[in-house]
Amino acid sequence: MAKARKTPTFNVKKFLNTVDGGRTIKTYRKNETIFSQGDPADAVFYVQEGQVKVSVISELGKEAVVALHRKGDFFGEGCLNGQPLRLGTVAAMMDSVIMRLDKASVVKVLHEEPKFSDAFIAHLLARNARVEEDLVDQLFNSSEKRLARVLLLMANFGKEGKPEPVIAKVSQETLAQIVGTTRSQVSTFMNKFRQLGFIKYNGSLEVHNSLLNVILHDNPELRRGSDAAK
Repeated sequence: MAKARKTPTFNVKKFLNTVDGGRTIKTYRKNETIFSQGDPADAVFYVQEGQVKVSVISELGKEAVVALHRKGDFFGEGCLNGQPLRLGTVAAMMDSVIMRLDKASVVKVLHEEPKFSDAFIAHLLARNARVEEDLVDQLFNSSEKRLARVLLLMANFGKEGKPEPVIAKVSQETLAQIVGTTRSQVSTFMNKFRQLGFIKYNGSLEVHNSLLNVILHDNPELRRGSDAAK
């Protein structure tokens, strides 16, 4: 019997580079803002290279990092659901190449290109699952486990493709905002992970797959001190 031919994976980046009109590409430097909370929501963005963070500031001025997006991710899609203003601020965490797609252009290709529509829906479903996982993580896991999960996600563990153990160095303050703890606790956990050989950092951050032990195993040695930091 003849072997079934494998259907090639739809290349979102390649397709988006062929979209006519309503598309611009810009390089953002580290910490440069892509859009701010309260700006008009009139476009969808796609990360071609780099990584960005989404933060929200409360009326009292407290800031929280609510999401990280990396190469291959969309963000700002709330405009497609009638969102008039941006609910958060997005800034580059490293030098990043970002594609901006006008709302009208995205709506057009979603109607006309079934393969892109399928890929975009898959992205939204994955994003929704991630939000649910984040909520469960925040409610039931210790700060130590939440930090380990964030580092693994940043290194692409558990996603399609090979993990990227070396990631851009992220400030402990940013990690604390993501995890929902203090900078001092993050520092304690990072030092502990390094001593146990789970991570290595010196200019850049290297994440080893052994860090999964923090999440998967209820090891007293791994948990020592985490209850006090909860």
